[in-house]
Amino acid sequence: MTAKRRGWCQKESGQMIVELAALVPVVVVVSLTIFNLMRFIEVCAVFDRVALDAVVSQGVAPSGEQTEIVAVGTVRSCIEDALSSSRCSVSVSVRDVSTCGRHTRGLTFPVSPLLTDFVCTLTYRPWPSAFVIAGVVYDSPLALTHTRSIVIDRFRPGVVV
Repeated sequence: MTAKRRGWCQKESGQMIVELAALVPVVVVVSLTIFNLMRFIEVCAVFDRVALDAVVSQGVAPSGEQTEIVAVGTVRSCIEDALSSSRCSVSVSVRDVSTCGRHTRGLTFPVSPLLTDFVCTLTYRPWPSAFVIAGVVYDSPLALTHTRSIVIDRFRPGVVV
């Protein structure tokens, strides 16, 4: 009876190793996907809070010259400093609301001609970008983007639409 058991054990002793070798690459790819997704969600949450604070505090009245270029640069640097991640890049653009074709609550004329729309865009590059383990391909998108738009009156502090 012991001879039969030994023969049975020896016959299928490598099956678990083969199953493990087939399962590990899938587990690694799923783990990296979940890691990058969680990291992107975390960075987006920080970005949403910081972008609003930066636009309200720095976009309305930037230090130095009171121009859109200075305001955009100040807001972008404030957001980048708060994120402090090498995997992220931030871009900020400005549009006048009256020239965007937007209408405020059905009105055809702008309520305030000085309203400015700050569009903050976060670009996140996942880590690693691509690799292959035992035939299982992990190929993340080139970059994930998240956009936050905030409308303010640049010449009246505290007015956020």
